[in-house]
Order: sequence, then C-alpha cells, then structure tokens
Amino acid sequence: MKFRRTTIAIAATGIAALALTGCAGGAAPAATDGGEASGDIPATTIRLAVGDPAASSVGRTAEHFAETVSELSDGAVTVEVFPDGTLFNGDQNAAVNLLGNGTLDATIISTSVYASFEPGMNAISLPFLFDDMDQFSEYLAGEPGQELLDALEEDGIEGLAMLTRTPRVTTNSSLAIEEPADFEGLKIRVPQNELWVKFFGELGANPTPMDFKEVYTALQLGTIDGQENPLEVPVANKFFEVQDYLSLTNHISDGYVLGFNKAKFDGYDPAVQEVLEEAAADTATWKRETDDAEVEQILADLEAEGVQINELSDDARASFQETALELYPSFEPLVGAEFMERSLEFLGR
Repeated sequence: MKFRRTTIAIAATGIAALALTGCAGGAAPAATDGGEASGDIPATTIRLAVGDPAASSVGRTAEHFAETVSELSDGAVTVEVFPDGTLFNGDQNAAVNLLGNGTLDATIISTSVYASFEPGMNAISLPFLFDDMDQFSEYLAGEPGQELLDALEEDGIEGLAMLTRTPRVTTNSSLAIEEPADFEGLKIRVPQNELWVKFFGELGANPTPMDFKEVYTALQLGTIDGQENPLEVPVANKFFEVQDYLSLTNHISDGYVLGFNKAKFDGYDPAVQEVLEEAAADTATWKRETDDAEVEQILADLEAEGVQINELSDDARASFQETALELYPSFEPLVGAEFMERSLEFLGR
C-alpha cells in the first residue's frame, strides 16, 4: 500500500515555511495557462466544481482551498470555484465520471457519492460507527482514509484530502423523530446507495433514492415526507421552507473528497503539486476546526426559521445503535469484508 507525501493534519509553521521558501520547480508542465508567475511556480488555472451553493459549508471550504492555494503560490496558481453543480448539471454521480475522464479539473464531492465507485467508502457510513467527530476525523486522517484515497486512482482520480462533514440529521413534515418506531411508513429521500436503503428500510421507513436536485420540489409537493443529510444541507438549500421538524439523529457519517483528475494533476509542475497538497491538508484541518462552530450557528438559524429541533434520548440512541449493529454483517458485501474488518480494528471495535 502506498501513502502520499502529505497528511491531513498540517502545522501552521509548515505552511509558513512553504510560503517563505517557495516551491522550487522544474520545467513548466503542459497543464498551465502558458504564462510564468512569480518565482519558479508556473502560472496555472484550475476549475474546482462543487454541488452546493457558494455560501454553503462546502462552498466556503472550496473558497478556503482556493485562497490558501493563492497564498502559498504567491498568486501563481488560481483556483476558480464553480458552485451549484453548474459544471456537472447538478448530478454528483456524473461529476465523479467527469472528474475521472478529465472533463473536470477538480471537485469536492461526498464520500457517499463516491461509494458507488469505490465500495470501501461505505465503511465511513456504517450507521453509528463513530463515537464522536474527533474519532471520525482521526479515521479520515489515518490509514483507512489514505487507503480510500489511494483506491480512487483506479478511477482516474487523485484524492488529495478527506474532509469531515457535520453529522447527518433527519427532517420531515410530519413529526419529531424520537425513537426508531417514528420512522414507520415515512417516505424519506436517501442517496442512491444500498447501505442507506437497507438501514432505513430496517427502521420501517420507505427509503426513496432520488437525485439531490429533485429533493426540494419533492418535499414541497409532498412526493416524499422527509430527507436526511448533513446538518448544513437544510439551511443551504432552504429545506426549512418545506420541512417543520429536524431531528438530531446523527445516524450516519459522511465526508468529502477533495479530488483532482489524476492525469491533469500528474501533468502539473512539481511545485504546483506541492502547493495543492499543502493547501488540501490545511483545508482538511480548517474544515474540522470550523465544524463545531458551524453546527451551533446552523441550529440557531433553523430555530429562527421556525423549525422544531429535537435530540435523541440516550435510550433512543441505544435502540437505534442496536438495530444498526445487527445489520453490520449484511453490510460486509457493500463495504468489502477485509476493509470493514480493518476499519473496525482501527476504531478498536
């Protein structure tokens, strides 16, 4: 198994040193805009596509990455951020294909989407797998996360970093979710991923895979009763306009992959590659540090919009966990038995 040069965690001194010393590079690569910038870093422009609005968590994360790249390269490398799925028509599964074939330069796409291409990504989303966000972050930054990034090379993708997301919660138009029985009969939108379908089906819900771009309208029309997503999604996409209840179920974890088309990344000058890797590591650290503060602000914003928010009791969470653990053996084919075992060992399970 190979491991990349950079790790998810990066010290501020390392960033400062890079900015001061520069990135001594070789000949200009084919993947530039043809000009020369300050120092030895070739002028390079990269288009980074994300699926959510610019003001969303992933939109701000993309902007942080772009700003960090600019700072580290002294303006030589420009990352242009394209939000709202404009470069892939809102279809995030298509975005992964477009990234792999080189139509897209770079994306930040969720691990649950990547699971359709790399089954090991499903390990991240095993229900109630992580004790808290710190453990989740350690998993992504550790050997399991690096193994998942390396696996993407087969799809033509260079994964630079795994990023955390806020916990997944449930919204619906009918009732507060306080125990597993409350899911009975709820038609709830889930990603096009068998793990989600199996888990929510076991809870008695009617899980309904649906492209994300169709969710708001389906909620508005009552085609579905609810949806589940990381906490920032209901705010960024204004689901509070058509959903009255938000339950902090924190049932499944989901991350992001900051990925590049591998052929294009390999074609960049080594100095450009180093800047991108350092900026990706810094962005992963920044994202984790901002998650907690973001959760507090999101909850306040939702309450201001009149959304009823509730947490699970300890007994209810234990009941959900019991159901989830009973399903783990059936999830092995979706994850891969060997990687699932390594993941559980890493977490001390």
